[in-house]
Amino acid sequence: MDNKKRRAVAYWLLAGVIMIIIQTLLGGVTRLTGSGLSITKWNPLFGILPPLNAKQWNDAFDGYKQIGQFKYMNSGYTLEDFESIFFWEWLHRFWARMLGIVFAAGFIYFLVKKYFEASMVRPFIILFLLGGLQGLIGWIMVASGLNDSHLYVDHIKLAAHFVSAMILACYTLWFALILLIPEEKRTTNKKLNTFTMVTILLLFIQLTYGAFMAGLKAAMAAATWPTINGMWVPDGILGRSLVNDKIAVHFMHRGIAYLLLTLLIFWFFSAARTAAKYPASLLKTTRWWPFLLVALQVTLGIITVLCAAMMVPGKFGTFEILAELHQLVAMFLLMSLVVNLYVVNRK
Repeated sequence: MDNKKRRAVAYWLLAGVIMIIIQTLLGGVTRLTGSGLSITKWNPLFGILPPLNAKQWNDAFDGYKQIGQFKYMNSGYTLEDFESIFFWEWLHRFWARMLGIVFAAGFIYFLVKKYFEASMVRPFIILFLLGGLQGLIGWIMVASGLNDSHLYVDHIKLAAHFVSAMILACYTLWFALILLIPEEKRTTNKKLNTFTMVTILLLFIQLTYGAFMAGLKAAMAAATWPTINGMWVPDGILGRSLVNDKIAVHFMHRGIAYLLLTLLIFWFFSAARTAAKYPASLLKTTRWWPFLLVALQVTLGIITVLCAAMMVPGKFGTFEILAELHQLVAMFLLMSLVVNLYVVNRK
């Protein structure tokens, strides 16, 4: 494959990564606006169209009226109120379909034009399987809230949906990097490669706890900093569930954030020593990205928590904007570490 073809495929993959990031942000908007349960049916083929007449709108609204979120929280909603939340969930699903179309169309085009090497077809099939799995996990998540006893989706399934989206984004980015970055731009350092992998694994744990925070709406449970409601270590923390208890989840999310910040400071200086041995390496530049992004991410996290008390259900205000920015920077941080993992070769 010549360089022109490699770049074309890589740019298509990077467009996919950007679309996944936008899709994840739209998922955040649906959660923050309480829109995620507004569409009560999974219709992969024909659901691309929103209701087109009064009967279809009333049928969709009647479906929403059957679940607990409407009965016990939004029973005062009019059809106009319902239409506003329906829009965000519909847009989220519409963008997911567009993402699938972009990947499928690009794959067919490059396959017909013989842009792919034989060894690349199988990994791209895995990519499509991951994309399909992501859609299935999304519906399982939504279905967890479509009953008479839950007001929101299950936070553990929400975390699985988010983490699987990030795995898909990382997988896609990795293939783009293979096509874009020549070997002479990489370095070789087994210890730094391992350090980077460990940091990424810790970040995935942190992303999981971030999703727990979102699903449990745990930010409001402790809208204080640097302490958690006046305590450095919450009372009875050892007896609390680290998965289901709001305060315990909040404590874990903060603690892992500080640990990540510390690790990435050490990682930055370790990467600097390695980069000095490889004058042509991209590491001289890319090592700055995680270092700067983690500082921004921690700052955003603190400000978001302090603004949690300003949250008004059904309104998209300061807290919601900050929460979206916090999520966006988290994704950028993950992508920056994946880039560095590729730049720092293991052998």
